[in-house]
Amino acid sequence: MDITNKFENLGFDKQQRILNAALKEFAGNDYDQASTNQIVKEAEIGKGMLFYYFKNKKELYHYLITYSLDIIIEKYLNLIDTNETDFIERYKLATKVKMKAFAENPNVFNFIGTFFLAETVQLPDKIMEEYNRLNELGYTIIYDNIDYSLFRDDIDVSKAFQLIRWSIEGYQEELKKRLHGKKLSFIDMNPYWDEFYEYLDVLKTSFYKKEGEV
Repeated sequence: MDITNKFENLGFDKQQRILNAALKEFAGNDYDQASTNQIVKEAEIGKGMLFYYFKNKKELYHYLITYSLDIIIEKYLNLIDTNETDFIERYKLATKVKMKAFAENPNVFNFIGTFFLAETVQLPDKIMEEYNRLNELGYTIIYDNIDYSLFRDDIDVSKAFQLIRWSIEGYQEELKKRLHGKKLSFIDMNPYWDEFYEYLDVLKTSFYKKEGEV
């Protein structure tokens, strides 16, 4: 999303301060409890400036949703290689892309993980359409063009998909906790990926046919 269209001639650094402050506030509180006073304090701007660009809290919230969905599609989903037909290998690639995107946009991912819980906010149809489009795109990218013949014949493949997904997503959350507060640009991620791949090998042993097995 070209945020300069919304913020006119406001400097990029100040744009990012406003966006990050707002994303953090809404991610840490439900919609009703989120405070625009805290947002302007965190962004180091006057309240008048915030409401110059957004007429009220709801408009700001809606903007953050659209902004975050665009970031996730551009920086995460569109970068996953769907030519890989091995489900575990594709999820491996998706995880590396997601972790990089999360490291670059932590406030976006934290916010998008909580916004839909705000049941008191009525979302416009356009935003709901965008949210549903993201879900459909994500499902397509992860599950389309998968080679089912890799899986053992004696298991329910759909349940295997779920168990693999839960295992990988659980590792992602564990890794985020272990790296919390650290600057990823200064961390050698190779040991973490080596550990991750060892877990994936266990999943392959559990759910895939043995090499050479028809």
